[in-house]
Order: sequence, then structure tokens, then C-alpha cells
Amino acid sequence: MALSVSNAAAPDPALVALNRFGLGARPSDEPGKIAADARGYLKDELKRQDIALISADDPRNAGLLDSTAAIQASMAANAERKAARDAKATPATQPAADTADNPTHAKPVVPPVEADIYRDEAQARFDKALGAAPDFVERLVGFWSNHFCVSVAKAQIVRASAGAFEREAVRPFVLGRFADMLLAVERHPAMLFYLDNRQSIGPDSRAGKRRGRGLNENLAREILELHTLGVGSGYGQADVTSFAGMLTGWTMAGREGRLGEPGSFVFNANAHQPGEVTLLGKTYPAGGMGQAEAALNDIARHPATARHIATKLARHFLADDPPAAAVDRLAEVFAKTDGDLRALALALIDLPEAWSMPLAKLRSPFDYVVAVRRAIGPGAGNEPQRTLRWLRALGEPLWQPPGPNGFSDRTDNWASAEGLKTRLDIAWQAARQADDAANPNDMLDALVGASASAETREAIARAESKQQGLALLLMAPEFQRR
Repeated sequence: MALSVSNAAAPDPALVALNRFGLGARPSDEPGKIAADARGYLKDELKRQDIALISADDPRNAGLLDSTAAIQASMAANAERKAARDAKATPATQPAADTADNPTHAKPVVPPVEADIYRDEAQARFDKALGAAPDFVERLVGFWSNHFCVSVAKAQIVRASAGAFEREAVRPFVLGRFADMLLAVERHPAMLFYLDNRQSIGPDSRAGKRRGRGLNENLAREILELHTLGVGSGYGQADVTSFAGMLTGWTMAGREGRLGEPGSFVFNANAHQPGEVTLLGKTYPAGGMGQAEAALNDIARHPATARHIATKLARHFLADDPPAAAVDRLAEVFAKTDGDLRALALALIDLPEAWSMPLAKLRSPFDYVVAVRRAIGPGAGNEPQRTLRWLRALGEPLWQPPGPNGFSDRTDNWASAEGLKTRLDIAWQAARQADDAANPNDMLDALVGASASAETREAIARAESKQQGLALLLMAPEFQRR
């Protein structure tokens, strides 16, 4: 079935609310009521205090660790793994049975604690996405988490702390101020480790003179290029180097605890590049940690940041190449409200283009998997391992983007023949797990309504089995697009 869409008419307001702004309809949703005031349906969610947070009161989340505890657990596990490797490298300390020709002793000595932490965090993320109603805020969480991404492929410490990073540095600020989120993200241990700021030492600092080490520009470059101003916004290499110097000393305390509680953010004054710095034409006096904080506050309010964020947000919710008028409006709201992200979300809802443009963007793998599970019910892969396998197969493993620029937000990157074949495989798996009472024809009306084409309706009506009908529904263009 071709993934084509019609440009003939404006989409159903309920489907815009549930799909363009949300994570997909459920059979229990009432599209008629939503359509009566679709904008109000979305705006009401933005009034709810702490709507983006993952509740610590939920017994399902009892095992979640804060980032410091998660990193400490990873540090301890890594030390044990190293001790085990060192012991194996010393034959005299090994029992006779522990040899290369005895495969039973090839198993890891220490359980993979980071994998357990990651799985628990993934389950909490999936539970939140499945239970959200409305789910516009959860879509915003996904957008910002990908914008300020870390990758678990970097190291076990990041695998252990990626979920906590999202809970601590992204979710609390999704409806707050951009400047506050920016500061929380850049000083979080997961980000500092991911972008190597622990290795950045001011050449003229006490530590730099003693060790003969210098700057690592990764964090500074990605803040300017990806997190705020964007490519082609006027900054140069000199600005990257200057900003990297300002960020020296922003680090994570090591396992020995010399600088502070292991795994926590600390400012190491001995590693900070001294002196005043000129960045983007403005001179910042020497000021320790406050120097980079002041720069981040200014960068957060820069006109280029407003346009960069507006463009990415419009691309995520509207189209790969969003209308210039929509981008202009979002950038204007960002600038006028001092980066108020709640106001920006409201402005996004009020864009005329959001309700008139066809639902033409292909769901990302995460959005597709969540939409499938919301449509079919909890039986469709309710344990995290199956969902994680689906995401890996689709090319969007959770918290594991290919680079600091995150996963692509363009349809072409997800619409390959291989990618669509994998979606079909997942649709068949989910259809097999559906409740016996699930009826594909009834679900078609509940999930995509009047937008279903005659071709889609005929294909599902002619299905040879309930499973085939459900799989066809989950692969229908109207279900795949948002």
C-alpha cells in the first residue's frame, strides 16, 4: 500500500490533535468531542502542573535512580569489571578451571547494572507515552530530548544516566523557559561526559600548566551549532574556542570523590581558563562558573536561537520544509516571551497552517511504535525489551542517536523500502498480540475516521483474517502519517 496522502482538503481537527500534535488515537478516544474544540483540547493539557514529569509516586517507577546514583552504580560496576579483567590477566591468581578452553568461565563476572537501569528508564518512558491523554506535552518532551541529545553508545555511564538526564534536565523545563532548560542540560553530568567536557582544561589554568593539557571544544561547538544559534548564524571558530575556555571547569566528580560527590556536577576552578573572554562581540569579565552561565543566558536570547528553535519546531510538527510564515510567527513569540516554551507551544497550536496542511509527515519510529501500542492495547509488546527491539530494528534505538545532532526529523530518512518492510513486520507482530475482541473495521473508524481512503477501507474489508486486517490498518498511509 503506497504511503501517499491527499492534499485536497484540510484534515479532521480531531486527527490533527491526536496525530500531528499527539502520539496517536486509541479506540477509547472520542474524536467527535475532540473535534468540537480541538485547540482547547490541546491547550487544556498545557495548564496542568508538572504534566511532563514522571511521577515518583507511581510504584512502577520505584526503582528509578537520580543521575548521581545511576552514575555511581555504573562507576562501581566498571571498577569491578576492571578488577575482574585484571585478575584474568594474571594467570597465577586464577583457578585452574578458569581457562580459555573452558567456555563456562567466559561469562561476565559482574551483572550489567547499566542495562538494568536503562531498561527501567525505558519502561517508565514507554508507560508515560502510552498513558498520556492528551499527549502533546509528551511529544514536546520527545522533541526537546532529541534536540539536546546524549547517546548511550558513548559509554556505560551515559547508558546508566540517559533516562535520568531526560527526567532531570528536560522534562521539568518543557513548559518553562528555554534558558533554564539550556543551563540544566549543559551542566548535567550525562551531557558533560557525552561531549567530553571533563577532558577540557584551560591551558593557562593551574591544572593546565601542571598537566600540559588544553581545551576540548566539543561541548562549546555543539551548543552553538546545534543547541542554540544554528549553522550559518554568524559565529566563527574564534567564538567556539572562546566559549570552550569559558566552559572549562564544568565537570563531573570522579569516583574518588576529590571534587565532590561522585557522579555529580561540580565546578573545578583549578581547570578553568582564567581571564576575560570575548564571545559574539561581547566581553565577559573573569568570573569562574558564572562566566559561562552569563554567556548561556545571552545565547538563549539571541535572535538566531529564536529562529533556529522555531524552524526545528515547525519542521517537527508541520512539514519537512515548513511555511516561512509559521517559522516567523514562532520565532517572534520565542523572542517576545524571553523563550517561554509554554507560550511557544500555545503559538504552535494557534498556527493556521497546523490545521490546514495535510498530515504528510511519516511518524518517526518511536512515534510509530507508540501509536501501534496505543491502538492495539497493552498486549502489543507491553514489556520494554520488545519495544526496544522494535526501535532498534527501525533505526531509532532509544537514547542512541548517531551523533550530537540527534535523529533526523525528515520523512525521507524513515521512508526507505527496508524501513517500511520493518514496519510491516512490526505491524504483523502487534496484530498477533491484539485482543481477541479487536475488530479492524471498527478500529479503522476510531483511529483514522473519515480520512480513510476508499483504497484503505477496501483493503481492510477484504482481509483474509482479523490479523491481516489489523496489520493492514497499522500500515495504512492514514495511520503512518501525522
